[in-house]
Amino acid sequence: MGTQGLGITFLTLPLVVRAATGGQWCYDSQDPKCGPSHWKELKATCGGDKQSPVNIDRRRLQRDSALGDILFERYDQAPPGKWRLANDGHTVMLSLASELASEHITISSGGLPGRYRALQLHFHWGSPAGNGSEHTLDGHQLPMELHIVHMNVKYQTLAEAKGHPNGLAVLGFFFQVSETPNTNYNTIVGGLRNVSSAGQSVDLASTFRLDTLLPPPSRLSGYYRYQGSLTTPDCSEVVIWTVFEEPVAIGREQLRAFVSTLHFPADGPRLLKMTNNFRPPQPLGGRKVFASRAATASGAPPGRGRCHLLFPLLLLALLVPFSPHP
Repeated sequence: MGTQGLGITFLTLPLVVRAATGGQWCYDSQDPKCGPSHWKELKATCGGDKQSPVNIDRRRLQRDSALGDILFERYDQAPPGKWRLANDGHTVMLSLASELASEHITISSGGLPGRYRALQLHFHWGSPAGNGSEHTLDGHQLPMELHIVHMNVKYQTLAEAKGHPNGLAVLGFFFQVSETPNTNYNTIVGGLRNVSSAGQSVDLASTFRLDTLLPPPSRLSGYYRYQGSLTTPDCSEVVIWTVFEEPVAIGREQLRAFVSTLHFPADGPRLLKMTNNFRPPQPLGGRKVFASRAATASGAPPGRGRCHLLFPLLLLALLVPFSPHP
C-alpha cells in the first residue's frame, strides 16, 4: 500500500524515476536488486517489527466484540468534480481527496480511534500465471487487492499524520475472479489504457459512488484488524489495517487489463509490464490480528463463510438422539 503523490492537496503526481537506479525501490519483477528484500537498506523503517502486509491465520485470531460496523460517510454519493487516475510507476492510483471539508469521504466507528478521510485508492496484482494480493488469508494469496487509504482528520498533511501511530487507516479488499465482468469497475478499467506508461494520468469522465467498488453492505461487518505499516517505502508503522473477509468479484478480462495494460518506468530501452507489484507477507511478531464480531475465525476458505451454516447443523446432529427407522 503506497502513498505516492499525496502532498498537501493529495492530488500531485510524483516524479517517476528509473526503478533500478541507485537509491530507488522497486519490485522483484522489475529488478531483484531493489526489490522488497532490499527496502530496509534504503529505509530502515522497512525493517521494523510492525510491517505490512501479513498473513491472516483465521485459526489464531482473537475475537474483539468492540469491532462492530464501520460507518462509511459519503461512500454512497458521487462527489462533484473529477477524480484523477494515475500510473505512479508502482501501481495505478485514484485520487479521492477534496480540498472542501464538506465533501470529504470518511470512515469512523468499528473500533477506529477517530474519524479518517479518504485520500486515494490503489491496487496490487500478480501476473498472467499467478495471484497478487498483498495480505494472504490462511496462507492463500488471492488474485488482487484494493487499498483505500485514509488519514486521521486531526492532521492536515501526510507528513504530520505519519508522526502518529494512528495517523492512517487503510481498508483492504480481496478480489476473486468471475466469468462475468463487474460493471462497477468499468470506469477504472476503461481508464487504464490512458495511463499505460509511468507518469501518465487522466481525469475520469465522472466520479461514482465509492461503495459500488466494495462488497455488498451486508458483508462489510466481517473484517480483520491489526496495527501495521505502509506496504511501500518508507514503510511507516502508522497504519490501522482493516482487511475485509468478503472478496470483490472482478471479471477475468478486467483483471487481465491490469496485468497487460500498465507498465513500470522504462529502464533504458526496456519497457516492462507492471506485474507482481506486491510486497510479500511480513512477520507478525508479537502483534495480534483481531476478528470483528461478524468475521469468520475458523480457517474456512474466503467467501461467504459457509462454516456459519455448517456448524449449527453438526451441533444439531450431535444433540438430537438417533432414532432408527420403524
